[in-house]
Amino acid sequence: MIPKQANVENLSHEERVQISEMIMGILENWQVSAADQVALLGLPAGTRPRSLKRYHEGTPLPEDPAIWERVSHLAGIADALRTSYPRNHRMASVWLCRSNSRFGDRTPLAAMLEDGLIGINAVHMHLDCSYDWHIDAQVAAARAKRQQ
Repeated sequence: MIPKQANVENLSHEERVQISEMIMGILENWQVSAADQVALLGLPAGTRPRSLKRYHEGTPLPEDPAIWERVSHLAGIADALRTSYPRNHRMASVWLCRSNSRFGDRTPLAAMLEDGLIGINAVHMHLDCSYDWHIDAQVAAARAKRQQ
């Protein structure tokens, strides 16, 4: 698994390849279309969906920190869904495609696609309370620092 908020510069080429292949497998298991995979990963404009095949075959995702932030969140979402549905791996794609009042009656997948990184982060926080608590602690510390 990827450390939370993995710093891409600290990963070896082999680790980046392994993580890239893992994330692509997760997106495939979630039955996310190729065009939506491009959007979820925040790949550069003009990336053709058919070019995703290379990330399944030994080419790591680009070393862009914004892409790797998304990768980290998507891995966290996958881990939380595995914990929520340990006996039925297909439930992850079912859950992602069901409307949810937390996301304005949109599906979590639609929230991630429409809202970008903010939506991906919201889905991650919804599923993983320990991540949510971590963010809450950071926000509280920042507020306290501003009030001093």
